[in-house]
Amino acid sequence: MIPYSFTSTSHMSVTFALGFSIFTGLTLLGIFIHNYRFLRLFFPTGAPVLLSPLLVPIEILSYFIRGFSLPIRLFANMLAGHALLKILSGFAWKLLHADKFLYILLSLFPLFLITAITGLELGVSCLQAFVFVVLLVVYLQDSINLH
Repeated sequence: MIPYSFTSTSHMSVTFALGFSIFTGLTLLGIFIHNYRFLRLFFPTGAPVLLSPLLVPIEILSYFIRGFSLPIRLFANMLAGHALLKILSGFAWKLLHADKFLYILLSLFPLFLITAITGLELGVSCLQAFVFVVLLVVYLQDSINLH
């Protein structure tokens, strides 16, 4: 993230393309490694067979929700920070261009706040990249080593 520039991860189409391509790749990797045994991922080992009509749909649903949760998390956090910066920037700009001296002095507070939030946004973007990679590794571990 570079201040005053365009961030591609604040758009839903980019994060969904990234998340779904990774999810599809991990699924195909798991199928390639394990063949039909990949389906064992949807029935936990040690679970009673009588619970399979309930557990299998829940496990399948939770597996496919991974493909949505990964990009939504990234998109929502990036968009929230950018929206806050945009709102505060517009507020500071309006105050700065007011006619009264008091408004010009009051505009310094939002400018300092924008600088602080930009630093926070940089930290959040690094943290979100870390969370994205950690979840990716967890999902990769699930695809390579079944339950």
